[in-house]
Amino acid sequence: MQGLAASLQRALAQREREGRADSGRAPTVRPLAGGAGWSVDDVVCTLGPGDRPYEERHTSACLAIVAAGVFGYRSGDARALMTPGALMLGVAGACFECGHRHAAGDRCLSFHYDPAWLDEQAAAAGLASGARRWRAARVPPGRALAPLVAHACADALAQERAHASGGGGAGWDEIALELALTTLRVVASGKDALAPATPGAAAAARVVATLRLIDETPDDAHTLASLASAAGVSEFYFLRTFSVVAGVTPHQYLLRARLRGAALRLAADDEAKIVDVALASGFNDLSNFNAAFRAEFGASPRAWRAAQRERHLAQTSWPNAAQAAVRA
Repeated sequence: MQGLAASLQRALAQREREGRADSGRAPTVRPLAGGAGWSVDDVVCTLGPGDRPYEERHTSACLAIVAAGVFGYRSGDARALMTPGALMLGVAGACFECGHRHAAGDRCLSFHYDPAWLDEQAAAAGLASGARRWRAARVPPGRALAPLVAHACADALAQERAHASGGGGAGWDEIALELALTTLRVVASGKDALAPATPGAAAAARVVATLRLIDETPDDAHTLASLASAAGVSEFYFLRTFSVVAGVTPHQYLLRARLRGAALRLAADDEAKIVDVALASGFNDLSNFNAAFRAEFGASPRAWRAAQRERHLAQTSWPNAAQAAVRA
């Protein structure tokens, strides 16, 4: 998700230039879309290790896709390290705190749901009453949610490039609903939702350093041995600690970082050859890239790009709410 991370780096650089102690206090919130019972914002935070976390409150059921950056999240007794591709979950009315003790800044696509609306949609989808609320603080990057995460990031990047603002995108309502229901199913199943762990500060710092290394250079030839060496620990200790802190193994995290990057490249560039995208994303074999991409997103790279093109066409040609009201 290098395109989304670029905006975060620009915001961090601006704060550094301004040099004001309070310039990074409040995150920058840009509304992307909204409808009856839901909304989605693009949120950029420039807090860093030198800033003291402050307590906030979820005003609605919150589901935030971490697009860039690493930060700690605390809600009640639950604590988790949030990484790119993960989902941060919040219950309406709950207090929470986000901290950046290891690295500065993050960017999230934050979906907000009215609890009554969410309950109604979950009931219509056949979810049991006990499965209509988040029961975790974090969902690590996983295959079940990968296509929706990639769709949302691709749409946000396209909207940013088009200098669009406000709601009206025809695709956001579908993403908001599918993302919420899929997340509820994943959390209820317990297969991909990991109970937040509380690792030691030194262990978490080592993992964060390697997470940033992977996010900044996903196309490099990273291995378990090279990452453990960069962290200064044994391979066994690194694998165990990384899996606890990040919720996935180093290989899974690296593979998904590469695939998300490839998906965004395909969505942004109609002319790029698929083999070039594969090589630029760290894959040395086209057949392996195609197989991994299909397994992650349920479609071939070519079909994915065609679907993104169709979605973009629908979003740009579909009348927005204001136009519909005028015509009515």
